[in-house]
Amino acid sequence: MFMLVLKALHIFFVISWFAGLFYLPRIFVNLAMIPPDGEVERTRLLLMARKLYRFMTPLGALALALGLWLWLGYGFTGIWLHIKLSLVILLVAYHFYCGLLLNRFQSGKNRHSHRWYRVFNEAPTFILLAIVLLVILKRPF
Repeated sequence: MFMLVLKALHIFFVISWFAGLFYLPRIFVNLAMIPPDGEVERTRLLLMARKLYRFMTPLGALALALGLWLWLGYGFTGIWLHIKLSLVILLVAYHFYCGLLLNRFQSGKNRHSHRWYRVFNEAPTFILLAIVLLVILKRPF
């Protein structure tokens, strides 16, 4: 029963973390579209982005910690798990890259267009799909 509760909590925190991973780059799209005279809108969006990043970081940490606990508890092995863990590492890198992008917006050094952020925003969707398939099928595609 305890492991099922851990699994449920893990899924909850993964979903919560992903809400941030999906929404933060959407804020970046809007930030990249602000005209030079839109300082009020820029300030408001930056505040939203900072708060979201600070909120989603502990959610991601809890998702990772519970995932590690589940892994150690169940002792899963196999190529599917190695691929999944590689994708999770990629998501963690994506998360921290979002933090770097946020810092660039805050310092006025954004280098990307709103189109780039629209494409960037899709990455976690495909990674999530791959992870779900790996976990359910317990084998590579």
